[in-house]
Amino acid sequence: MSASIPTGPLIVLSGPSGVGKSTVVAGLLERTKLPLRRAVTATSRSPRPGEVPEADYHFWTVEQFQRTIASGAMLEHAIVFGKDYYGTPRSEVDDYRRKGQGVLLVIDVQGAAQVRALYPNDHCSIFLTVESVDVLRERLEIRGTEDPERIARRLATARAEWARAGEFDRRVLNADLATAVEELELIIAEQFTQRGFPCSTS
Repeated sequence: MSASIPTGPLIVLSGPSGVGKSTVVAGLLERTKLPLRRAVTATSRSPRPGEVPEADYHFWTVEQFQRTIASGAMLEHAIVFGKDYYGTPRSEVDDYRRKGQGVLLVIDVQGAAQVRALYPNDHCSIFLTVESVDVLRERLEIRGTEDPERIARRLATARAEWARAGEFDRRVLNADLATAVEELELIIAEQFTQRGFPCSTS
């Protein structure tokens, strides 16, 4: 590997559950020409319909999570809603950045805080949001993967996460998917340019 290759940017995308993080990122990766990959995070929850193991998530047991955390091989992790482990293996980030690839972390607000602490001057954090809690409730209900009690817990968590939006470098409103994807791509392209990559979004 050439020593002249700059380190790829680390992009941290977060926001309340239901704001459309996965949908926006899928749209971004489908259209962008940037050397960008989404880090595959791990979770102990069961796969949702349509999710592909090792592509959407690493689906691990709780015991596998605990072993990996104990070995120091996790970049960040959290227990979400008091039940499900989520986290990012270190192997999903640093190795790729050294090769000049940008790495996009799609993680919750707790995980984002951990990553910012690890890379205080070497990341760009983006908070994805929607117009209101009512819009978020509608999206969660339409998704149809949660019972009313779990939706209520998610909305309570979302309000607490919204209160931390000011901790992030940038905000992107996901009111219109195409607009949100374009805005996210422009922000990431700026990060590549700042690192000396000759790149274009077109």
